[in-house]
Amino acid sequence: MTATSADFALRAESLDAADPLRDYPARFLGSDDPEIVAYLDGNSLGRPPRASAERIAAFVADGWGRRLIRGWDEQWFDLPLTLGDRIGALLLGAASGQTTIGDSTSVLLYKLARGALALRPGRTEIVLDRDNFPTDRYLLESIAADLGLTLRWLEPDSRGGVTAADLARVVSERTALVVLSHVAYRSAYLLDMPEIGAITHEAGALLLLDLCHSVGAVPIELDSWAVDFAVGCTYKYLNGGPGSPAFGYVAARHLDDFVQPIWGWMGRAEPFDMAQGYRPAPGIRRLISGTPAILGMIAVQDTLDMIEEAGMAAIREKSVALTEFALDLVRAWLIPHGVVVSSPVDPARRGGHITIDHPRFREIVERLWQRGVIPDFRGPDGIRIGLSPLSTTFQETLTGVAEIRRELDH
Repeated sequence: MTATSADFALRAESLDAADPLRDYPARFLGSDDPEIVAYLDGNSLGRPPRASAERIAAFVADGWGRRLIRGWDEQWFDLPLTLGDRIGALLLGAASGQTTIGDSTSVLLYKLARGALALRPGRTEIVLDRDNFPTDRYLLESIAADLGLTLRWLEPDSRGGVTAADLARVVSERTALVVLSHVAYRSAYLLDMPEIGAITHEAGALLLLDLCHSVGAVPIELDSWAVDFAVGCTYKYLNGGPGSPAFGYVAARHLDDFVQPIWGWMGRAEPFDMAQGYRPAPGIRRLISGTPAILGMIAVQDTLDMIEEAGMAAIREKSVALTEFALDLVRAWLIPHGVVVSSPVDPARRGGHITIDHPRFREIVERLWQRGVIPDFRGPDGIRIGLSPLSTTFQETLTGVAEIRRELDH
């Protein structure tokens, strides 16, 4: 029997009532804003935690306003490392001393890729896929052109992603570096880890993983997967705010030999000596270049508090439940209008969002935004429904998909 709108409404109400994380959405600003009917873009820019508004105000008044330059000696100088360690422990499955935070994703991706390639001299190929995020592709094209290397392009199914079999067909003794996204930015395809790592390493290559669309939504185990390098942002599921800094991970086994190409004073051994000549600092500090964005690290800490309290297992469980509910709504309400699901239907192979395609979505999204229903458009004709487990309710999901149906009805 086909589910009715009333059936879905009762189901959303029941799911929200039984949700172990049901108290968390109220901890975010905008959750009670009547102009925001449904926010379905938490995988692109997360809502601000209420606690972050207080923390940022206190930082401006006290940490910056009263401590002034003394703040560097008291906390800020080591904050990229201490906060990096916390991100590593809570979210990355990474032992201490391997993660730091401070640059943009693009800058850290460049540093990690160049440093990794220097560890595989004589190898001539970089493997990446055409469905990876544009910055990943553009940066690797630039690096390959600069170093005279060859790009080996994977051509995954656009509704899926790179499989272990896909990778095994292209890696060889010529492969220096494999660059992949743990969760595909468009389809939400979730890589089969650690199989990807095993295939990469059997060929003698190194693996650089982009975690931007997985960190905070999907459990990650970088150390046990034997990942070599990783990068991820903090403004999606970690709610750090627009342009909040990214984090970078270098496996401990590479740290002694890893040298990144942007040499700055804060990544030098004994930086306050202001001495002639660059010598990389020991450990993960060598990934740092210049003065990190301390203000941009403030809000991330409140989301880390919530994640530690809730637990990643519960967060992933709700993420799966949200996307399953959204897919049921899409099947019932949108597929009859010609909508196509462009994400894996198997939750074990899917991250925290789903993508649906229809020729009218570009024009529809603008009208949805005007009514306070805020999904994400991704060309050529896709809507991403991003469901952040800590801040999104099942009722919100129901309302958002219902408004998309309303547009297609008319």
